[in-house]
Amino acid sequence: MNWILLIEQTLNGLQLGLLLFLLAAGLTLVFGIMDLVNLAHGSLYMVGAYFAATFTAWTGSFVLAVVLTLPATLLVGAVVEVVCLRTLYDRDHLDQVLATFGLILFFNELVRLVWGPAGLSVPLPEFLSSSLELAPGLIYPSYRLAIIIASLLAAFFLYWLVARTRIGMLIRAGASNREMVGALGVNIRFLFTIVFGLGAALAGLAGLMAAPISTVEIGMGENVLILAFVVIVIGGIGSIRGAFVSALLIGLIDTVGRAFLPDVIGGFFDDEFADAAAPALASMSIYLLMAVILAFRPEGLFSARNG
Repeated sequence: MNWILLIEQTLNGLQLGLLLFLLAAGLTLVFGIMDLVNLAHGSLYMVGAYFAATFTAWTGSFVLAVVLTLPATLLVGAVVEVVCLRTLYDRDHLDQVLATFGLILFFNELVRLVWGPAGLSVPLPEFLSSSLELAPGLIYPSYRLAIIIASLLAAFFLYWLVARTRIGMLIRAGASNREMVGALGVNIRFLFTIVFGLGAALAGLAGLMAAPISTVEIGMGENVLILAFVVIVIGGIGSIRGAFVSALLIGLIDTVGRAFLPDVIGGFFDDEFADAAAPALASMSIYLLMAVILAFRPEGLFSARNG
């Protein structure tokens, strides 16, 4: 086995998993606390990527674009919550699915009107365009390493916010019994706006970090949203810790599987079949994992009350 390739693909899987965590963390917060099924969460990921492309072009600095994109995406999320979603909290999940699916179509057409149908690219600054030698023979792109570090910092910040602060205490209390929290004098509507805005900012952070390594295009958040839902189902709806663990599992399974399954399948079939079958099997293994976990733990790996 090529151990250098294994380490590289493990790092790639870690990077993918952490991006999925940022997207899934906001989704599980919104669903776990607000009991809102938000199919438009992937659209906020897309908006974050487009904001990153726009602010990078305006300022000439990707770092400044990051600083501007996060509050801009948070503001978009807060506006969407206030204008479109507040009336859905007391409605059933089917109404929420239909309404947020409509938001997907709205955001796709809005992006088409504002940025046009063509995809955009985000150039990286020179210090993030190089590669680092992590070990003899192990060369890894600086930007992908920066994604891993930034995502871990964001995960730590989210843990600190939810577990160690007053607003986190209110968020956890709202997840357990929002009627009681409201009866104690907490403005539950404002709390929901904060939670939704925080989830939007996390999705925007994932989108802006993915923008330089993929094409910024209409509908880019829809495929990744499916994986984000798988993450929260495996990890446990409402559990930040569960979203973190399951996102890493999915990232590693998908990336390492795509890298090494062709060689495994190639030992039994021809190379053309192996190259075609490996990506499909890697994707299937994610859903197989979900089915196995739900068969033994229907609530997911972690329950919301345990983190």
